[in-house]
Formats: sequence, C-alpha cells, structure tokens
Amino acid sequence: MSRVKRRSGFIERTLININGTLEHSLFAEKLAHQDGLLQKLDPRLKWISLLLLLVSVSLSRQLWVIAGLYCFALLLAAVSAVPLAFFIKRVWVYIPFFTGFVAVPAMFMTPGATLATLPLGLVITRPGMMTALFLILRVGTSVSFAVLLILTTSWNSVLKALGILHVPDVVVLILGMTYRYIHLLLHAADDMFMSRKSRILRRQTASEDRRLLAAMSGALLGKSLQTSTDVYLAMQSRGFRGYPRTMDRFQMQWFDWTAASVVLVLSGCAFWLGR
Repeated sequence: MSRVKRRSGFIERTLININGTLEHSLFAEKLAHQDGLLQKLDPRLKWISLLLLLVSVSLSRQLWVIAGLYCFALLLAAVSAVPLAFFIKRVWVYIPFFTGFVAVPAMFMTPGATLATLPLGLVITRPGMMTALFLILRVGTSVSFAVLLILTTSWNSVLKALGILHVPDVVVLILGMTYRYIHLLLHAADDMFMSRKSRILRRQTASEDRRLLAAMSGALLGKSLQTSTDVYLAMQSRGFRGYPRTMDRFQMQWFDWTAASVVLVLSGCAFWLGR
C-alpha cells in the first residue's frame, strides 16, 4: 500500500471512530434498560455499594481476595445481561496502557529476591512482580465495578442518585452537561467529516489532511460556542433554574435491602480476609 493511499484514509478512519463511539454509547443506554439483576436495584444503593467494594479492593493485601472480588464483578455482569466479552474488553483494553507505565518499572526497580533475568541485564524481582500484580488487579477490579454501574444505570438516574447522596449540585450539573455535550460535538464532527468526504473527488495529500483537520477544528470550536449559548437559552425556556430535574422516583424495595445486606457481608468478609 502506498503512502498516499495510507494518508487518504484519514477521513474514513475519523468517521469510523466517531460512529464507533456513538454506537458504544447507544449500546450502553440499551443495557441500562435490560431485564437484569443490577438494572432492578436502586441507583442510590448501587453508588453506595460501589464505594464499599472500591474500599474493600483498595485495602485488601491478598491477591486471592482481589481476584475473588473480580470474579464477583464478572458474575454480576453475567446476571445483568451484560455480554462478558464486551465487558472484559471494555475494562482490560485500556488498563495496560495507563497502569503499565507504573507497574512495569516497579517489576525491575523494587528490591528483593530475583525472580527472572531478562536480556540487557534486566532483573525482575519477586516483590516487584507482586507489586505489579497488585496494582493491575486492583485497577482492573475497581474499573470493572465502576463500568458495571455505568452500563446498568441510565445516566439521568446516575446523576439524580448523586444529588440525593448530597454531591454538590455544581458537580452533578457539570457531569450531566459534559456527557450530553460530548454527544452533541461527536454528531457535529460526524456531519462535518461526512459532508467533506462527499465533496472530495481525489485522494488527499498529508499537507491537505493537516489543513483540513485545522479548518474543521476551528469550525467545530466556533460551532460549539454557538451551540452552548443555544442550549443554555433552550434550558432556560424549559424551566431550568440551576439544577436538572427528572421524573424518576427512587424507592427501596425488599429486593434492594437484600442486595444491600449481601454487599455489606461481602465487603466485610473481603476486608477481614484481605488484612
């Protein structure tokens, strides 16, 4: 494949990435309305349970306890109509890129007994390997529980539960506006790239791709500023006075209290066994 041909795929790749992001978001909204275990629970309970499980994962000093909590997250995903392949990929695809920057150096820099010797004189120590495993497994388990909350709860319910739990209103408002505005900008960017693609009759060079990207970035910035004003005026005309209101009503049922008891027992056992 020639260099010109590789460069010409810039617009196509951008369109594919934008559409993929939108599809993942729509799929997550559909999962939140499935007939699963976590979808039936009160969002306030799910937030409190998430905090308890995150504390248990963070304080545990036993790998098998953290691994057990991760298996519990997989079990919750399975009984909540969340595809396991999608769930595992969503969690573990990005963890190595971010956690690896800290975990990999720890394998070589932590002093202790030698576990393995690599070329170029690199030595992996046993404490370093344990440190890396603890870090990666803790991050993976914590992210898994957080992803479960987002996938099995509609975004409006997540925000309302935060407000009921006395999270500052400005934080809830910023989260809600950011989530919606990202979707709006993605749709605007998708329309711009599609419009540009329909007017291109030949393959673009690298310099033309750079000029196109700069022009579209400037246009998108100007459009976002104008859209923010229009959105705020539309919110004001619909009764917005500083805090979003929803029609959802939260009420704890016997099923929620049973789930709360299970989470309390599990968190307590994990904390005790992982000391």
